[in-house]
Amino acid sequence: MELSNKIKDNYDSVSVNVPVNHFKRSVGEIDIMAKKGNRLDLYEVKCSYRILKAKKQLSRMKKYLNLKNAGSYFYCGNSNILVDV
Repeated sequence: MELSNKIKDNYDSVSVNVPVNHFKRSVGEIDIMAKKGNRLDLYEVKCSYRILKAKKQLSRMKKYLNLKNAGSYFYCGNSNILVDV
């Protein structure tokens, strides 16, 4: 992924396409999960600028993983825009 290559130097570890399960049921996938020390950031990648859908997906993943303090970011592939959500 283009974004993971851009951000990998800023983090200790970067995981791509991380599945999220809740009570043995798949509830989705996190496009990029990056960790630096105790800080965890989640990235949702879309081809077009669909920030509302990305924001909804990120908040749902944070809820299932109990990550209230994790950073959430949206990346639009067409325009190469990274937005803090």
